[in-house]
Amino acid sequence: MSAISIDTVLQVALSGLLMGLIYALVAAGLSLIFGLMDVVNFAHGELLMLAMYATFFLNLWFGLDPLILLPVVAAIMFALGVAIYRGLISRALGVQFNRGMVQIFVTFGLAIFIRGAAQLAFGGDFRSVGTSWLANRTADLHGIYVPLPQLAASAVCLVAFAGLFALGRTEFGRALQATREDRDAVALIGIDRDRIFAIGWGLGAAAVGVAGTMLVGFYYVSPNVGANFALIAYVTVALGGFGNLMGALVAGILIGEVEAVTAQVLEPSLKQVGMFAIYLVVLMVRPRGLFGKL
Repeated sequence: MSAISIDTVLQVALSGLLMGLIYALVAAGLSLIFGLMDVVNFAHGELLMLAMYATFFLNLWFGLDPLILLPVVAAIMFALGVAIYRGLISRALGVQFNRGMVQIFVTFGLAIFIRGAAQLAFGGDFRSVGTSWLANRTADLHGIYVPLPQLAASAVCLVAFAGLFALGRTEFGRALQATREDRDAVALIGIDRDRIFAIGWGLGAAAVGVAGTMLVGFYYVSPNVGANFALIAYVTVALGGFGNLMGALVAGILIGEVEAVTAQVLEPSLKQVGMFAIYLVVLMVRPRGLFGKL
């Protein structure tokens, strides 16, 4: 077996880091919603798909780069997240019997509906953004090749995480944390729990909207695109610790690195084997994840 060069090691590490940051942001919205409400959003991947389609069509109609469309798509997804909470989730939370199962079936049914509606409206063809400032551009750093679309996506993900962490230091962030700790007691100090939940769903959808907008620069769009990323997001959230944003960030990077190494050692089609293997190991040692409270 030939020795692996240092350039190859650095290339694999960089590729894993860039994708890992994207995985982390996809998982961040899922983790935020679960941490706030103990609700697993099984339509999370479909929200990512909608964000990618929104970016694709806005780019097609107006010729604007995904970087410019980023705040627009994030705002659209925020509004959609709030609407989903108001129209579906708040009603599911009000159910008195089998509440957990109702919440699962509501989000799972929403996922099926969104995917079916997308297939009906857009067809099953794979699509990609036609015009982009960074498309197919690569920087050569002394033999280490850095795809600029993925680099920009990773940078945006870091900025988004910084914004989420900074939000936790604001008055709203403290209200969100209080609602997370005791959703019944916060009403006694004048916090509107329903409003906090709605904004939380909006932020979760906006986070996955940012990730979807940046993914369009180097990933295809189809009605089924969200399924794979949703699976990785679920593993990331469980690995990092349910409801822990820092855990989602660390676990996303870890999964990206493990996936990149696995693709180098095994066939690229088997790259997710390593991800599930590391998850199973952590699950046996720390059932609540790396940053979960035991």
